[in-house]
Amino acid sequence: GNLLNLVGVDNVRGMQRLAIEESRLGIPLLIGYDVIHGHRTLFPIPLGEAATFDPRSWALSAREAAKEAAADGLAMTFAPMLDVSRDPRWGRIAEGPGEDPYVGVRMAEEKVRGFQGTDLTLEGSLAACAKHYCAYGCVTAGRDYAPVDISERTLREVHLPPFASAVGAGVAAIMPAFTDLNGIPMTAHRALIDDWLRARWHFDGVVISDYNAIAELI
Repeated sequence: GNLLNLVGVDNVRGMQRLAIEESRLGIPLLIGYDVIHGHRTLFPIPLGEAATFDPRSWALSAREAAKEAAADGLAMTFAPMLDVSRDPRWGRIAEGPGEDPYVGVRMAEEKVRGFQGTDLTLEGSLAACAKHYCAYGCVTAGRDYAPVDISERTLREVHLPPFASAVGAGVAAIMPAFTDLNGIPMTAHRALIDDWLRARWHFDGVVISDYNAIAELI
């Protein structure tokens, strides 16, 4: 289950107390939020940040957002979004690095380090969740949640590198895309999640489904 849009130290503490003291298993909650381009202080949207070609600024804006979000009781951000897209009809292109995989690679590194800092146990650190794995940005005709049908070469050379970079930077979580990739739903894509992400890249963090994606497999 989940609690949507739970923000604020008092609210989070109240729910954590219930989870730990009054639930059957006593498991603490992992509270996440879409901290996409700042939290209390707003920065340019990711596509605008990407246009600066200034990796240091990408890390600094993420660091400030992490400090503010952590102070607000949050433990995780559902960012960075690393979907490379070359179709301006796709509305969510605004949330990502744009059309260039190298920019996506550098943005992945800087955003993960900016959000998470040097140690997730330190005050002001926020766990990052790289999304949407993988190739969500090339949906058919730019229609959100439409199928994706691309070549293996395009997948490996354009869409996987930013996520590999995020894993290399120590990202805490990965979110698979809602979409189908060449006929297989990414949420249940064994080849890319088990064989590629886990076995090839040695990712040992958390894989978090996107919103209602598990139910939508049916």
